[in-house]
Amino acid sequence: MSRVSLEGQVAVVTGAARGVGELLARKLSARGAKVALVGLEPDERLSRQAPGSRPHRRGLRVFLNPTHGPLLRSLPYDLAWATTWMNEANEMIAPVIGLPPDLPFIAWPELFATDPDGLYWKTRPLLAWAAGRPFAWVDDMITDLDEAYVRAHHDARVLLVRVHPRRGLRDADFTRLTHWATSA
Repeated sequence: MSRVSLEGQVAVVTGAARGVGELLARKLSARGAKVALVGLEPDERLSRQAPGSRPHRRGLRVFLNPTHGPLLRSLPYDLAWATTWMNEANEMIAPVIGLPPDLPFIAWPELFATDPDGLYWKTRPLLAWAAGRPFAWVDDMITDLDEAYVRAHHDARVLLVRVHPRRGLRDADFTRLTHWATSA
């Protein structure tokens, strides 16, 4: 790891209780980063990653942008978590990026369920949760198939924003979210 300052940066490190995760968390902190530690039990981590895959071997790293909290709060939306973190997002992510610690979240009926039509596993439960209300959904796993399904099965206004998994939300995404909400 280089000697570059990480002041103002935020990192969420899983597996930080021991081994490489602990070493990484210590090094990030020593460089000035705010570090949120997440402890996944080994069985839980195995269920989330393919055996032998790079994330399975290295653990999950989540980089957070502390400027996103104020930007998200400024959007004309009622915010809710649509993440596998569920309520843990309120505990682990919200305080680090400046979001309220009590945002509603979707309690998924089954994580990573296989959909019979090939939809992303979150799509059907998310539509059930929306219950006919307009909504914007930001995720890195939304596919064209999900977009078509949502448009065909949800009568209210909807915006699906697919973000790059390594780059996350960008200025253009915030502009798009704001424009959609204010152009109703």
